[in-house]
Amino acid sequence: MATQQSQQGQRQAPRFQACIDACMDCARACEMCGSSCLAETNVAEMARCIRMNQDCADFCFMTAALLSRCSEHAQRLCQLCADVCDACGAECAKFPVAHCQQCAEACKSCAEECREMARSPSQQKAA
Repeated sequence: MATQQSQQGQRQAPRFQACIDACMDCARACEMCGSSCLAETNVAEMARCIRMNQDCADFCFMTAALLSRCSEHAQRLCQLCADVCDACGAECAKFPVAHCQQCAEACKSCAEECREMARSPSQQKAA
């Protein structure tokens, strides 16, 4: 039984890799953005952005972990992660500073990859 699960995981892991990479890139961008926001002169105005960055990074790290181990819950988490990335990206896009704009782009890419993973296997593009 364990061998069968291991073989299934090995077959699925490459299909998940683009989403795992996007999640890790987004998590890093969110961590950097949140930290950089704290150094801005208008930090109080950026409080929601900072909180969104923290939430998004946590979701992205968790999604990457579940995808890496081919969890049966990964597909559902991918949809939620996409929603969180959309919200974070929209908040970051409000601020005309480089780190927020870079984070918004990372969030957009991650949301796209997660949404693709959240589709049923028959709806996913060929991997």
